[in-house]
Amino acid sequence: MKLIIGNKNYSSWSLRAWLAAKQSGLAFEEIIVPLYGESWEARKHDDSGLQASSGKVPLLWDGETVVWDSLAILDYFADKVGRERFWPKDDTARGMARSMVAEMHSGYHTMRSEFPMNIRKRFEGVQPSATTREEVVRILGLWAEARARFGSGGPFLFGTFGAADIFYAPVVSRFISYGVPLPGFASAYMQAVWEHDWMQAWIEASENEEWVIEQYDSAPALG
Repeated sequence: MKLIIGNKNYSSWSLRAWLAAKQSGLAFEEIIVPLYGESWEARKHDDSGLQASSGKVPLLWDGETVVWDSLAILDYFADKVGRERFWPKDDTARGMARSMVAEMHSGYHTMRSEFPMNIRKRFEGVQPSATTREEVVRILGLWAEARARFGSGGPFLFGTFGAADIFYAPVVSRFISYGVPLPGFASAYMQAVWEHDWMQAWIEASENEEWVIEQYDSAPALG
């Protein structure tokens, strides 16, 4: 299998697909195509897989099968290795985990726009918009409920590392980069995600990347 991803420093959706691939335990080849570079533009037009995904990453090749979109890729891996590796066994917990993943996949547009993922940077004095503050409160509320109801088996949202943590891992990075004030339980959860071996490997690789996207390296002007 081949997983095509963008820059590790900036591509939040690539991080989700890569963590899903790691969670599956299956062997895969990682191919990085720098976003917005010349090779990216050429590949969007010449690569049949990227054409299938409208020129977006991540993209998974598995023989004749092409899967795009991070949630579809996670589900593809879950079908191959068993859904219990990604989702809680308990019906009630699994229902909440699926809902949280779906909400992350389709929502929080303002926060994403104002807080683009940038693992290497730390911005000070950022004043988010009212909408982003509301979205942050919503996320923290979901984290608190998941941890309180289903987190007794470990430090992650539903105890053990799974699909919900995969999908909120870029949010952890965003909260760190933009200095979002957090309650203690959220800081403890974020530390568990940030210190996970796979996250540490991704962070180290992102810090060693030479590519810079200027528009994402400037301090945001918000308020």
